Amino acid sequence: MPSSVKALGQARPSGAGMAPQACCCSPAAVQRRLPILAWLPDYSMQWLKMDFIAGLSVGLTVIPQALAYAEVAGLPPQYGLYSAFMGCFVYFFLGTSKDVTLGPTAIMSLLVSCYTFHEPAYAVLLAFLSGCIQLAMGFLRLGFLLDFISCPVIKGFTSAAAVTIGFGQIKSLLGLQNIPRQFFLQVYHTFRNIGETRVGDAVLGLVCMVLLLVLKLMRDHVPPVHPEMPPGVRLSHGLVWTATTARNALVVSFAALVAYSFEVTGYQPFILTGEIAEGLPPVRTPPFSVTTANGTVSFTEMVQDMGAGLAVVPLMGLLESIAVAKSFASQNNYRIDANQELLAIGLTNMLGSLVSSYPVTGSFGRQNGSEKEAKLTSDSTTQGDPPCWKFGVSPFRTAVNAQSGVCTPAGGLVTGVLVLLSLDYLTSLFYYIPKSALAAVIIMAVAPLFDTKIIGTLWRVKRLDLLPLCVTFLLCFWEVQYGILAGTLVSVLILLHSVARPKMQVSEGPVLVLQPVSGLHFPAVEALREAILSRALEASPPRCAVLECTHICSIDYTVVLGLGELLEDFHKQGVTLAFVGLQVPVLRVLLSADLKGVQYFSTLEEAEKYLKQEPGSQPYNISEDSVPEHKVALLKA
Repeated sequence: MPSSVKALGQARPSGAGMAPQACCCSPAAVQRRLPILAWLPDYSMQWLKMDFIAGLSVGLTVIPQALAYAEVAGLPPQYGLYSAFMGCFVYFFLGTSKDVTLGPTAIMSLLVSCYTFHEPAYAVLLAFLSGCIQLAMGFLRLGFLLDFISCPVIKGFTSAAAVTIGFGQIKSLLGLQNIPRQFFLQVYHTFRNIGETRVGDAVLGLVCMVLLLVLKLMRDHVPPVHPEMPPGVRLSHGLVWTATTARNALVVSFAALVAYSFEVTGYQPFILTGEIAEGLPPVRTPPFSVTTANGTVSFTEMVQDMGAGLAVVPLMGLLESIAVAKSFASQNNYRIDANQELLAIGLTNMLGSLVSSYPVTGSFGRQNGSEKEAKLTSDSTTQGDPPCWKFGVSPFRTAVNAQSGVCTPAGGLVTGVLVLLSLDYLTSLFYYIPKSALAAVIIMAVAPLFDTKIIGTLWRVKRLDLLPLCVTFLLCFWEVQYGILAGTLVSVLILLHSVARPKMQVSEGPVLVLQPVSGLHFPAVEALREAILSRALEASPPRCAVLECTHICSIDYTVVLGLGELLEDFHKQGVTLAFVGLQVPVLRVLLSADLKGVQYFSTLEEAEKYLKQEPGSQPYNISEDSVPEHKVALLKA
């Protein structure tokens, strides 16, 4: 709705650095830190109706997903529900996107499984520490660090995560038991024990997967509602929309009903979820130590045990949520404040740890169906924020929220209340949910994360990007942190190589003209020197050269030294090295360096005329007296 979008957009300043920072206690500053103040004064009954419908729809999706994701994290099922409600309430006050929902996700659950040894105490402490790190990053405005994780790295990680999570559910889908969690051992023991498949679990799991797929396809092909449609048609459309949107809850309820029917007869062909702790979680401080059979593990030892997880979990959590928020903000024509999102996620994890939550973030799955979502990738690249095509995903729960017509973050309140009610009143019914049904929900949720088109796309666009993709994908099966770190390192090395060996446009003739097509930084000095010497001074006879600097916006001291040595080499050979198109920052550095014999021309034509000894062209020597007046003013500014 346009007015709600406008209200949300007011919560973020129009641009960073374009105006002086407001006082920390000014109304504008308070509104930035509490975005609810931007839209709450305009809240209407129509918004309430739409938010209620959206919150209810998301709640019916969240509850079965939370139970399933707890299995991925290696935790008891109730911890999925403990993690599903705090983000709804925190984001109501602090969130800058009307569409985003914070809660447990498949990828975050996988990371929790990797770093917490399937111990709830470790998972809750990881949530607290991750929240502290995310809050610190928000206050210090360190969100730019995420920009160093490139598209191929993200694609490699999410694809490996999809394979790991999906295959990890095969054991539950087939009813296999005593299967290790380590991926390679899991693959080995799953195929080794395939003969022990329980027919009941396998049949029910496959039926649930087929039902989920059919309901998804129905959702994707439901025609839009038009006001001129008869009431009966609109009602049937609404029923289909509700059933397909809540397909996870519908399928899990169907499976539980089937299991209960068998339980009544005294025969149970399925492995059930079993007992779940009833009631709301107690409010208590995170466990800063844990008692085991071998003694007490101190806080320091717990931190050491989690190791790289303290860096990977907070960063990937921020990456997921901000990607989701920016994608939907772009689609729905409003803006988000990335640093405010860091604060919202960080506070959610900190407060969530008080109610036994494990780390959460914005949902990061892809639902390929609707045209509205299909446009998401292309639309997002037209905005000023970093392009969201690189994440290539459309979040599942957040997509449900957006498609349900949510107007403000208040929709999360309904979702949070629904989760709390389920904890208080429905946990006894969760006993009958077959594990194979939850496995089907997880497999269908993570399957779209495996991007089958990315290899072909990178092959067409830039084949070198396949290297970080493959490195990340393969190493993530060994250790997640090694995959992400190695992929990021390869991406940075590719970036540094382009900086150290910039491409140059060369124009041969009586006067050699070289134009670096990108910036000029210290790693590139030797490459530039070699290119000029080999083409100008090693020619017979030596010839003059022009360095066209239009694309060079800054230089450092090493570059200045290299240019000074080049000027001396040209002077010894009795020829000239001239500069064209020097920008003000470069002129300022050259003035400060006081290089001898630098000659600067405004245009390439002037430089060539002078070097060819044609009359009418004179160079500017690098001194304030000889620099053009308009540039002297800029230099002194």
